[in-house]
Amino acid sequence: MCVGQIVGVHGLRGLVKLKSFTGDPAVIADYNPLTDQAGTRRFTVELQSAMKDLWLARVEGVADRTAAEALRGVLLHVERDRLPPPEDEDEFYHADLIGLPVSRPDGERIGSVVALHDFGGGDMLEVRLPDQRTVMLPFTKAIVPVVDVAGGRIVADPTSDLLAPPEASDRELDRERALHGGGNDESEDEGSGGDGEKA
Repeated sequence: MCVGQIVGVHGLRGLVKLKSFTGDPAVIADYNPLTDQAGTRRFTVELQSAMKDLWLARVEGVADRTAAEALRGVLLHVERDRLPPPEDEDEFYHADLIGLPVSRPDGERIGSVVALHDFGGGDMLEVRLPDQRTVMLPFTKAIVPVVDVAGGRIVADPTSDLLAPPEASDRELDRERALHGGGNDESEDEGSGGDGEKA
């Protein structure tokens, strides 16, 4: 299970910038030694100081900037059974959600979870649909009211536009514009004195 990532370097003496994905960012070092995604390399990290949402850390055996640069982008993993169970019923390990089927409240199958993302506006569930497209669903109580890890299921109630193919959304937008007079933009612009505004 991924618990962190080396995202950069600091200075000339081998310090790295480490992003922790653990609930308490400071406990990542408690899981030493960590491994890469393949489990072939092992890393022992020592946290030095916090900087914004990152840690400056020393990696055992890394003593200069060149060696630290070679670790940039490495994802740090730990065996799932070494992690404590979530403390709250609304807390989940991302890895426990990957692969779970997603259905509507009436039981209609939507797809299955392939990833979770945080683009800065909150967590998003990436769901693969039966037609192999993937869509992003806001991971909120309103959209995803039930997450049952033990039962192996997720219930979601997305609006239809969240699941629509991009071209379908474009057609719907064009239809809405036509209904509201958007199709006359060009002629209105020609007689508007060139102020550039459109309805």
